[in-house]
Amino acid sequence: MAAHILVAYATRNGSTAEIALAISKELENAGAAVIVSDMKTVSSVADYTAVVIGAPLYMGSLVREVAQFVGMHKESLRKRPVAAFAVGIAPKSPDPGAVGQATAALRAAIDPLQPVALTVFAGKVDPKKLSFIQRKMTELAKSPVGDFRDWAAIAAWARELPGKMGILLP
Repeated sequence: MAAHILVAYATRNGSTAEIALAISKELENAGAAVIVSDMKTVSSVADYTAVVIGAPLYMGSLVREVAQFVGMHKESLRKRPVAAFAVGIAPKSPDPGAVGQATAALRAAIDPLQPVALTVFAGKVDPKKLSFIQRKMTELAKSPVGDFRDWAAIAAWARELPGKMGILLP
């Protein structure tokens, strides 16, 4: 029987959803049965062998849907391997501590879970998709804009997940 993996994500402008789909494609290529779903629509994780959680970082924090998702499914999530990723601009920041801060924010958002894999991916900042306030904050912070997603790194991380999750695939 194939492993059933849930890739649950939150997204604001679609970048995290696209990364979740790329992760699911790698897991499917490895032989897993994968469901990709906006975490707001997930009613139960009980039928899954493992769960991958992904969400964007804004101003140093993950979106609130992550804490809500973990809180709602905490007992079930504790019984299965969980991996998590955050998407943000931290990997492109000139601040050498930015990735560490982003990783700490991800850990805090999924607490008390103990993920088997955790990472922060560079995301995509498209000023046309930002609200007026978000555009102004981006300008004030002098944040870089563009698509910084490293698809090869995303695929490599996803390919390592079955082993880290203890899942045997065909």
